[in-house]
Amino acid sequence: MCVPDCKYGENGNFVFADSGLNANPTAEELAEIAISSARSFESLVGKKAEVAMLSYSTYGSAKSEMVDKVVNATKLIKEKTPEISVDGELQLDAAIVPEIAKSKAPGSSVAGKANTLIFPDLNTGNISYKLVQRLAKAEAYGPLCQGIARPVNDLSRGCSAKDIAGVVAITAVQAQNY
Repeated sequence: MCVPDCKYGENGNFVFADSGLNANPTAEELAEIAISSARSFESLVGKKAEVAMLSYSTYGSAKSEMVDKVVNATKLIKEKTPEISVDGELQLDAAIVPEIAKSKAPGSSVAGKANTLIFPDLNTGNISYKLVQRLAKAEAYGPLCQGIARPVNDLSRGCSAKDIAGVVAITAVQAQNY
């Protein structure tokens, strides 16, 4: 996701995941999505991924099975790949807005500077990417498929010729790693 004139993320560049494939991933699947997404961000943008595990709750402000899934996925990522900068559960505003991060998630190494946004399910991911794409006039590329032996990507039925060219370029970059 490339958001023009945006001070958040990495100069308006983000990875949104999962917004196209996994309807309701388990904590384990969500952790794998986050790990793959962090690697994709770093490969495509050339900057360190700052991964926010998103929820409607920040640091226990709400309790539910949905929140627990995000908390558990975050723990799994930290155990499996401690080199990845990840935090959660975080509400979106705490994840990307430094001023809000200070009050909602003080001491977080990711809050206020996240560039890799991991949504807890397909509903929130898909709605969010389409909302940002349309209202912020962002360039949305993908879905980019991860966790597959070779690069393969998808396009939304509503994509433009520019979107197709962008996904082809991304796939070419991904193919260089094989």
